[in-house]
Amino acid sequence: MIENKIHVPIDKNFYEVTIKAGLLSEIGNRLVELGIKSTRKILIVSNQEIANLFGNIVLDNLKENNYSAKIFIIKAGEKFKNISTLNEIYDAAFEYGMERGSLMIALGGGIVGDITGFASATWLRGLDYIQIPTTLLSMVDSSVGGKTGVNHPKGKNLIGAFNQPKAVFIDTDTLKTLPSREFNAGMAEIIKYGIIRDEELFEYLEDEFNLRNIVNLENQSLVKIIKDSVEIKSDIVSEDEKEKGIRAYLNYGHSFGHVIENLCGYGEYLHGEAISIGMRIAGEIAFSKGLWKKEETTRQNNLIKRYGLPIEVPTLNKSDVVRILMGDKKVQEGKMRFILPNKIGKVSIYTDIVESDFLKYFC
Repeated sequence: MIENKIHVPIDKNFYEVTIKAGLLSEIGNRLVELGIKSTRKILIVSNQEIANLFGNIVLDNLKENNYSAKIFIIKAGEKFKNISTLNEIYDAAFEYGMERGSLMIALGGGIVGDITGFASATWLRGLDYIQIPTTLLSMVDSSVGGKTGVNHPKGKNLIGAFNQPKAVFIDTDTLKTLPSREFNAGMAEIIKYGIIRDEELFEYLEDEFNLRNIVNLENQSLVKIIKDSVEIKSDIVSEDEKEKGIRAYLNYGHSFGHVIENLCGYGEYLHGEAISIGMRIAGEIAFSKGLWKKEETTRQNNLIKRYGLPIEVPTLNKSDVVRILMGDKKVQEGKMRFILPNKIGKVSIYTDIVESDFLKYFC
């Protein structure tokens, strides 16, 4: 089976993202290639459903390569991405006897990846970790770039750290077990990449033949859109690792999406669904400000809907919307920053958007 490798250069170093069907059965072999000694203890963090599906595949190959590993199960769901779950991972690391030379592996979706990455950044002042994303969303977004963290009652991902993985292994076969709603949520981030950086990717997603192949999980099409997305994120992150400039482009649709996730309750909307609505709002604001054309707004919204994603904005309290936005990590010097499109394939950062520009969409 053909594999694709993408280099993510960070601080004069790099790690690789490997994309290949059937890759889960080779994890032990890949660790050997990375030079990870068999004497290092490995703690795999996952949730029950993912562990049932893929845990033994990973464990068996690790054992074949003389690695000592165990799986620790955390509860699934955004509401468990918190300090309490983080402490459970710390307890497991302590009881297992993890040392500074030990390794953590995140096996699962974005929640597992984010919290494992943060646990590895903070336990014993830092352990190596590896990402094995099993959802489309985590493959193209959270597994690459080094953002890790947990939620706080006041907002999403307010507690965290930048912690780059040692490697990312993407097995497209895991998508065969993914519920269609979860798959669609991942497509939101891929659509986002087309809007912020790659018009050709956007047009590829628009093509009816390609759309059918993608939703039918045709491997070549999946590899293409995952590879294109990871390359875009890699390029942006390598230029701006700590989000002091253009990395903010990756947040297109996210400011409003995080508002929706927070105020509607985590779980009411999947992350990608909330981001889809956020992109719709951002696109409408951009049109009202003359930043891009009505035709482009329509193309964006139509593509979102064609991949089974929502664009209808829930009714929310205006003061709550402003409160969440002002508590967002993207606020600088008391000013809200919004990523708005100029055309399909290009966005910019704006700080002159006032409350009346966006509150009308929430009521």
